[in-house]
Amino acid sequence: MTKNVPVLPVILLVDDEPDLLSGLKRSFAKRLPDVKVVTASDGRKALDILAQQNIAVVLMDIMMSDMDGLETLDRIHNTLPKQTVVLMTGYGTIELAVNAIRRGAWDFVTKPLELDALTRILKKGLERSELLNENKNLRKKICSSGAVPEFIGQSATMQRLYETIQTSADSDYTTLIRGASGTGKELCARAIHNLSKRSAKPFVMVNCPAIPENLLESELFGYRKGAFTGADKNHIGLFAQADGGTICLDEIGDIPVNLQIKLLRVLQEQEIKPLGAETSSTVDVRIIASTNANLEQKIVEGTFRDDLFYRLEVLSLHMPSLVDIAEDIPLLANHFLKTAGSELNSSEKSFSETAMTPLLEHNWPGNIRELQNVIRRAVLFCPGPVIEKKHLVLGQSFPLSSSATPLEMDTIIRPYKAAKGECVDSFTRQYVHALLKESKGNISYAARLSQLTRAALQKILRRYDIDNDQYR
Repeated sequence: MTKNVPVLPVILLVDDEPDLLSGLKRSFAKRLPDVKVVTASDGRKALDILAQQNIAVVLMDIMMSDMDGLETLDRIHNTLPKQTVVLMTGYGTIELAVNAIRRGAWDFVTKPLELDALTRILKKGLERSELLNENKNLRKKICSSGAVPEFIGQSATMQRLYETIQTSADSDYTTLIRGASGTGKELCARAIHNLSKRSAKPFVMVNCPAIPENLLESELFGYRKGAFTGADKNHIGLFAQADGGTICLDEIGDIPVNLQIKLLRVLQEQEIKPLGAETSSTVDVRIIASTNANLEQKIVEGTFRDDLFYRLEVLSLHMPSLVDIAEDIPLLANHFLKTAGSELNSSEKSFSETAMTPLLEHNWPGNIRELQNVIRRAVLFCPGPVIEKKHLVLGQSFPLSSSATPLEMDTIIRPYKAAKGECVDSFTRQYVHALLKESKGNISYAARLSQLTRAALQKILRRYDIDNDQYR
């Protein structure tokens, strides 16, 4: 029977001095007997070796002919962003080495080399690479087990969602995440990115309603100096910032129609054109969009382009409302209980037997975000170790005609700022509900009635998890 031979970690030595390479290889054969050592005489050969086999640590000189260590480092991290690279430098080039650290090198050593110190650094580098591999394998195990990091829930509905997230993460297709406010659409987008091959590259979240319409285009695509009054320097847009990674356009339904046309071009051609630029430039970006709006209805109304909709919905995910995963509420509540305790540096608390009943019976219009806020308030205002039913303020709404206040409706004396904040929250919720009822959910009309800007009103709606579509 053939025994499995353990795979030794590999160190790659890169230098254009043959004597140094052979000397280091002989030294490491004695000092690091459980490591395989391979060599390359220049940066290009090093890149070829990295493309063909797994290398634990690269030890490379900065000053090399043809392709120097910095250029080689940049090329390594274009394809292997987590590769452990240690650079060798002479005393006169320490500034270069510090620059290399900023560009992704893990460490550097100075010449003449001190072998004991170098061996210790390489051992730490080997430990780092091993840890990265363990984390990578753990992530694969988590994926294969049917769970997604950061998500809580074991119901059949959540298991199906995990499978969909993992399937989406395995592709580069444009993805549309739909669901009511507070269901975790942003968390879903981040999970797709973190489980994808783009995880080491940027994830850029764009809150579309929070950016004024007249600035949204320049923020997304950037601009050149002199493009408009006040453009005193070039500005890199969010698409360019996300190059190589993922951009999530939150509340895509609120993007104005004229900008939808330009966004369509990005999807079709993978090109952006900054304001004031004469030519377009290519970007490698995976686009995820999210919305709580009825995009099909917006298409009928003429406020959303159907060709953009079909470009976005190559893959589609629906985030379940909390009432759809009610069996996960105890699990979520206990998770948020521990989280809130850590946030508030509070002693450990638990739910009483009767406290879970109202959580299960509530209709949760604000979904998971509302549940989390309810638990936070309960932890804050519960003086003892057990959270009772009376500490759970559900669906809080105090009529303007009533003289009762949040302070008077509970025997627990709240801190002044907390009580004041609840009064302000109560007023804001009632005002916005009345405003949307009067405007029949039309945000532009509601903004005019309230004398708020459209962006400011959208920000309030998001803060309080209020969906204007229910008033249409």
